[in-house]
Amino acid sequence: MPTIAFASDHAGYALKAALVVELRAAGHDVLDLGPDSEASVDYPDFGHALGTAIAQGRAEKGIAICGSGIGISIAANRIAGVRCALVTSGLMARLARQHNDANCIALGSRIIGIEMARDCVAEFMSTSFEGGRHAGRVAKLG
Repeated sequence: MPTIAFASDHAGYALKAALVVELRAAGHDVLDLGPDSEASVDYPDFGHALGTAIAQGRAEKGIAICGSGIGISIAANRIAGVRCALVTSGLMARLARQHNDANCIALGSRIIGIEMARDCVAEFMSTSFEGGRHAGRVAKLG
């Protein structure tokens, strides 16, 4: 199974912690990049760490979580080679993989609950990139 990197800010900590436990229990290799509490932290630092882990090959996929999912996705996408899609449903996560070859998804802990987050993660993990007509578009992303 691929290594999955997780990172969040303080708002996303509880959701991250729950998902990390579940994925490890399912046998996944998880790289938890923090934080390790709900103490206030800055999402750009953790989004950067997540993107860097993917770019360096320490993880094949990433899951970024902050209050809205917006800030941490922007931070992760600043790293070359990262394609982090903000998703709010399993369908969005599936399409992010199929059409955009997303190697990271971002979740908003204040936007979706644990059940929807589980669905997003399950679709992200189980869906492959379709390639074909989408490959040229993804290549233009750099």
